Amino acid sequence: MQWTLKLITTSLLLASTSGWADQAADSVAPEQSTGVEQKRLVTAKDWMVTAANPIATQAGADILAQGGNAIDAMVTTQLMLGLVEPQSSGIGGGAFLVYWDAKEKKLTTYDGRETAPLAATPTLFQNDKGEPLEFYDAVVGGRSVGTPGTVKLMWETHQKYGKLEWNKLIEPAIKLAQQGFEISPRLASLIEGDAERLSRFPTTKAYFFNPDGSPKAEGTILKNPEYAATLTTIAKQGAEGFYQGEIATDIVKTVQTAAGNPGVLAEQDLDIYQIKQRDAVCAPYQSYDVCGMGPPSSGALTVGQILAMTEQFDLKGWGAENPKSWQVIADASALAFADRGMYMADEDFVPMPTTGLLNAEYLKQRASLITPGKALESVSAGTPPWDYAQLQSQDESIELPSTSHFNVVDGEGNVVSITTTIENAFGSRLMVRGFLLNNELTDFSFRTHSDGKPIANRLEPGKRPRSSMASTIIMQDDKPYMAIGSPGGSRIIGYVAQAIIAHTQWGMDIQSAINQPHLLNRFGTVDIEQGTSFESMKSELEKLGLQINVRDLNSGLHAIRFTKEGLEGAADPRREGAAIGK
Repeated sequence: MQWTLKLITTSLLLASTSGWADQAADSVAPEQSTGVEQKRLVTAKDWMVTAANPIATQAGADILAQGGNAIDAMVTTQLMLGLVEPQSSGIGGGAFLVYWDAKEKKLTTYDGRETAPLAATPTLFQNDKGEPLEFYDAVVGGRSVGTPGTVKLMWETHQKYGKLEWNKLIEPAIKLAQQGFEISPRLASLIEGDAERLSRFPTTKAYFFNPDGSPKAEGTILKNPEYAATLTTIAKQGAEGFYQGEIATDIVKTVQTAAGNPGVLAEQDLDIYQIKQRDAVCAPYQSYDVCGMGPPSSGALTVGQILAMTEQFDLKGWGAENPKSWQVIADASALAFADRGMYMADEDFVPMPTTGLLNAEYLKQRASLITPGKALESVSAGTPPWDYAQLQSQDESIELPSTSHFNVVDGEGNVVSITTTIENAFGSRLMVRGFLLNNELTDFSFRTHSDGKPIANRLEPGKRPRSSMASTIIMQDDKPYMAIGSPGGSRIIGYVAQAIIAHTQWGMDIQSAINQPHLLNRFGTVDIEQGTSFESMKSELEKLGLQINVRDLNSGLHAIRFTKEGLEGAADPRREGAAIGK
C-alpha cells in the first residue's frame, strides 16, 4: 500500500562518515513523484538509535560504537537534542524513561516529570475573578515553570546502569555548543513562527535573533558557549552541579523575576527534587504486552485502552482503507479519553483506578458501546472497578504539541524508550545559562473543581502534572519486541496507538506504519492529516456520523523493532530524524 504524504523533510546532516552513518543516509529515499523525500526502513545487527535530529542520533550512535550502553547513549543523545532541538526538550524540562535491563531481564520505568513548586497554589492559573487564565498568558514567563527533572534522571540512571565515564558522555554536546551547528529548517521555521513570544525576554531574544531583531535563518551557525559552560559544570559535579549552587540560583532568579509573569519556583524545590522509579503499566494486546509509563502519565493506560477496545473488532479483516476501521478506532479513542479526563493524574496525590482502567471485562463493556458503521453520538467516562468509591470531575487542561522521543538498543540487548519535553514549543520562553525552562505546570487543569467535584489533575504543591507522553516497550514472550513513542501533546496517544495497530493488524513494517497518514480522535472531533490520501475518507466518515477536522498533524514517531536477523529502525518523515544502526 502506498501512502501519499505531502510533508516537508530535510536531508540528513550527519557528523560522521563511518559505516553506520551510511546506514542512516540510506533511510532517505530519492525524491518521489510528489517531490517529498520518503524515509526507508533501516536494518542493523548489533545496535541502533532513532531520534528526531540526525546530529543527536549520530552522537548517540558514536557512544554505542565506542562501547557505551543504551543508558550512556541516552545521556549523550538527550544533551545533544537540548542543543540542536531546543524547542522540544532539554535540561530545563523533564522526561519519562521506560527501560529494559537485559541482564536482569526486567522492565522498569523512571519518572523524571517536573513537579509543582511548594509555593504553588491551586489558583496559580486563575485571575482575580477565579476564572482560568488564557493559555499563553499562563505559559510565557516564570509562572508556568516546574522543577526540572531531566538532569537528575540522566544522572541517577547512569549511576545505576552506565558503562562509560559520565564526563565522556557530555563532551560531544560541549564541543558542538562551542563550535556551533547549522540551524535546521524546522528550528528556523519555529523561531520565525514564535517570534513575538521569544522576543519578550532579552536573553532568549539574543540567542534566537539577529542584532536587527530578525529571526536567525536556516543554515545560520548557532553557538551556545553558555550551554557548554553549564554542561561542563554538570560533567564535573554531576546532578548536584545543576540542582544546587550557581545554576540553581540562576534558574530561580530567572523564574521569580520574569517580567510580567513571575513564578514561584524556589531553590528548595530544586534541592528536594526526586526521580521516581515505578512499575511499568502493561496492557495485553494480541500476543503482546504493551508496556509504558504509568501515572502521572496517561500514555500507557490510554493507549492500552484503545488497543484493547479495538481488539474486539475485525480491523484486520476490514483493512486500513475501510472507513469502518477508522470509525471504530476513533470511537475507542474517544471513550479512552473520557476515562483519561476523569481519572488520570499523579497517583501519588490522587487515588486512581489504575488496574480497573485496564480490566478486561470493563474494556469489553466499553467496547460494546461501539457500533461499526455508526459513530457514537455521545461519550462519557465509564465506571472502572475501584478499590473504593471516588467522585471526580472531567479535566480541562490543555496539552499542546512539542516534545521529542528517541529509542536506543545496545549490543547487550538493553532498551531505552524515552519521551522528553519542555512542554509547549520553546517552553516558558525563559532562557538561563544556555537552556530553555519548561512550561510544564500548564499541563495541570487551570480549574480545581467542576460542578462541585474535584478535578484529578488539579494543581497541588509538589504534584506532577498529568502527561500524554507514551514511551512504550512492547513485549512478546517476555522479551522486548519494539520500542516506540512520539511527541505531539495529547495527540501522542493516538499516534502511538495507530502505529501499533497498523503494524500488528495490517502487516505494515514499522516505517510504513509511521509513514501512514494520521487519523485520530480525542474529544469528539476526528482529526485527519492535511495533504494526505486520508482526506478522501472525509465524506465517508461523515456519513458514519463523525465530525471531521482536516489539519496538520506533526508527529515525531520513532521506533526500533527486534527481528530474527537483528534490528529494524524507523524515523518519522514529518521531522528531521534518523535511524542509525550497526
